[in-house]
Amino acid sequence: MPLVSMKEMLETAKKERYGVGQFNLNNLEYAQAILQAAEAEKSPVILGVSEGAGRYIGGFNVVVDMVKALMTSYGTTVPVAIHLDHGSSFEKCAEAIHAGFTSVMIDASHDPLEENIATTKKVVELAHIHGVSVEAELGRVGGQEDDLIVEDAEAAYAIPSECKQLVDETDVDVFAPALGSVHGPYKGEPNLGFDRMEEIMGLVDKPLVLHGGTGIPSADVKKAISFGTAKINVNTENQIAQGEAVRKVLAEQPEQYDPRKYLGPGRDAIKETVIGKMREFGSSNRA
Repeated sequence: MPLVSMKEMLETAKKERYGVGQFNLNNLEYAQAILQAAEAEKSPVILGVSEGAGRYIGGFNVVVDMVKALMTSYGTTVPVAIHLDHGSSFEKCAEAIHAGFTSVMIDASHDPLEENIATTKKVVELAHIHGVSVEAELGRVGGQEDDLIVEDAEAAYAIPSECKQLVDETDVDVFAPALGSVHGPYKGEPNLGFDRMEEIMGLVDKPLVLHGGTGIPSADVKKAISFGTAKINVNTENQIAQGEAVRKVLAEQPEQYDPRKYLGPGRDAIKETVIGKMREFGSSNRA
C-alpha cells in the first residue's frame, strides 16, 4: 500500500471517535517495530520524524526510502503516513514535502499569532498542491522533544478564539492546541484543560492533536478522544521501553557485542508498547 496523507485517516478517526497514534522514528528499529505493530493490529499509523531524528537517520530522503522499502518487504496493507514533527520553518516543511513526506507540521507557535498564520498559510499552500496534509500548533507544549525546549512555566494554554482564527484563515487539516500536555516525562500529575478542549472543538471543525501522549492516564486520553482528539503523539514511552530492554540484555550478557542481540529485544519492546497504545487509542482493526 502506498504512503498516504493523514487527512482522511484522522477525519475518519474523529468521526468514529478513536485516536490514531503518531509514533516517532529514531532509527531503523523504530520503523520496523511500528510498522510491524500496525500490521499486527490492522491499525492506521503515523510515523513522526523530528528534524533532529531526520538528521540522525541521514536526511529526509533516507527516511522515506527506508520506510517505503520496509513496507514493501513487510507487505504492509494498513494506511501509513510519514509526518514531519515540529517543522521549524517553511523551508524545512518544503524539504520534507519534496523528499516524499505525506504530512508536515509547521510549528510557528513561538511567533505572534499573525506571523503564525502567515507562515502556516504558506506551508498549506505548498503542501496541498502535493496532496500533503498539514498540522499547525497554537500555544506552547511544555518540556523537551528533540531540538524543541519549552520550560513548563512558559507553556501556554491555547486561546479558543485565536484557534478559530488560525484554522479559518489557514485551512490546515489538523490542529494542535496546547492544553497542558508536555513532551517527555511528566513532573507531577498531567493536567489537561478539558473545558478549553471542548470549547475549541466547538469552534474548530478539525481533528485535534494531543502532543506529549506519554504518561497521560488512559481515562484522560479517552476523554480527549471523545472531544475530537484524533491524533495522539507518543515517543518517550517507546524510548524508555527500548532503553530498559537494551540495558537488561547487556546487564545479563556483559560480554555481548552483537548489536542484533540487544537492539532486537529493544525493537520488540517498542513493538509491544505501540500495540498497547493502539489498543488504548481504539485504532486496532480500523484499517
